[in-house]
Amino acid sequence: MRSTAPPGSSSQLAGEDAAMSSQASPSIQATPQPRPSSAMDRNPPSGSISAAPSVPSGSPSPPLLSIATLAQLRVGCKVWVSKDNEYRVAELLSIHTKKGEPVFYVHYQDFNKRLDEWVTAPRLDLSRPVEWPRPEKPKKPPASATSKNSKSARDTPLARDRKNKRSRVPAKIAKAAQLARARGKENIDSGLSKDDAETFVDGLTPATTNNATPLPSTPSEDVDAKDADLMDLDDTQADTADGQQPENYSREEEIEKLRTSGSMTQNAHEISRVRNFMQIQFGKHEIEPWYFSPYPIEFTEEDCLFICEFCLSYYGSIKQFQRHRVKCQLQHPPGNEIYRDENVSFFEIDGRRQRTWCRNLCLFSKLFLDHKTLYYDVDPFLFYCMTRRDELGHHLVGYFSKEKESAEQYNVACILTLPQYQRLGYGKLLIEFSYELSKKEGKLGSPEKPLSDLGLLSYRAYWSDTIIELLADKEHDVKETTIEEIATTTSMTTQDVLHTLQTLNMLKYYRGQHIICLTNGVLEHRDKLNKRRRRRLDPQKLQWKPPVFTPAQLRFAW
Repeated sequence: MRSTAPPGSSSQLAGEDAAMSSQASPSIQATPQPRPSSAMDRNPPSGSISAAPSVPSGSPSPPLLSIATLAQLRVGCKVWVSKDNEYRVAELLSIHTKKGEPVFYVHYQDFNKRLDEWVTAPRLDLSRPVEWPRPEKPKKPPASATSKNSKSARDTPLARDRKNKRSRVPAKIAKAAQLARARGKENIDSGLSKDDAETFVDGLTPATTNNATPLPSTPSEDVDAKDADLMDLDDTQADTADGQQPENYSREEEIEKLRTSGSMTQNAHEISRVRNFMQIQFGKHEIEPWYFSPYPIEFTEEDCLFICEFCLSYYGSIKQFQRHRVKCQLQHPPGNEIYRDENVSFFEIDGRRQRTWCRNLCLFSKLFLDHKTLYYDVDPFLFYCMTRRDELGHHLVGYFSKEKESAEQYNVACILTLPQYQRLGYGKLLIEFSYELSKKEGKLGSPEKPLSDLGLLSYRAYWSDTIIELLADKEHDVKETTIEEIATTTSMTTQDVLHTLQTLNMLKYYRGQHIICLTNGVLEHRDKLNKRRRRRLDPQKLQWKPPVFTPAQLRFAW
């Protein structure tokens, strides 16, 4: 089983070469071309892609809207792109050359990132004006330079004189020590005797006392305070283990370093905007990923990533994947089966015991979750995986993760239904199962906020259906109920119950107090639910006890 490498930095990722085109574009030389007279003239046959001409610092900035040729397009431009038989404004995130023809990775304005895609030149409408990226604001000077300037500005003649006096003392002593060793004088201007000078020299390092190497010079009387500060900064920099000065990277250099060293790093915004895989083979399903995932960079050059649907190992070659499938003996997630009915099964996996499998699961889920940032440190989590059975084994449908010890009483940290099983009712099954676990624990639970767009829709639908069913059943038995009773029965938090009631317009103000009422729209929705065939869980088939962890098991230091 392949293990993933640890991330090199926090907060966010390095990807394939296409993701870094925005950093590399300034190095491409511009080729001035006349304005084309036809659509055919706008599309050059092949070759390298040229960026828009750079503007000298003293010249006026170019207009933000202007007609451009295909060769002048660069990362950050907004152009009109054909999508679904109509043109939409899209931002160019990356420019690549594939088989001699330019291709562009675009993000459609006001659309979700999962709709980003690679487009070819004929889909661009360059007869309309192109919006150029706004010029970057001048960078602020480094903090060290600011501190030096403020330091020199605060220097007064008295403070400078005191500093020069302090700097003259070690220079005088060092000079006296050198003369004492070389000439053997008894008395030196500094007042040191020969014995004192010899003692001082013996305490120095051999490199300092070597006659061939002069002693390190210190600021003298005529050295300005500003220069003295610079010398002090140079001399006090910490050395690395190799004896070299530590490297200070700018933002662009650091991103480039992460890109070339691998993509198993946490998400950097500039890099993660471009998907690094176009196709995933997962079991018998071919899936188009939605977002960037930090798989090792050597796999990003492949046309398709092959992932084993049982052990979640990943391969870039079909032959390697086929050899793995012959050897792989796993037929279900590596955990305890805690629920089984005629439709689905649930497995509980400890992230500390099955680190590699859980890390591979997080890497795989990152392909479909935009805001997921935790995919390496899996020890503090339990993973509950839902599967479907057949003669080949248990096939993964979806999962949710849960913190072993949550201070905010969250019962879900991350939840996902795989794209091939969405819109089939499995998402609500996952949510229902998380609340069944909360009922067993005797706690009120809520998903970790903020929710993704699809996650919020799924939870709102589940909360609405559950509360409507509960109130419709109680209508014949009990005429009155409270928000606290609804929360206790469903294991939802009172905030989620109150939010759902307000969304359904079921809270009314009557005779000085708020009451819960069933509107006609709610009753019609209840009738639709009764006619709809829904997948439901049987709580009697849940064989599970809340796990108890010792303080030692809750320490996750490496």
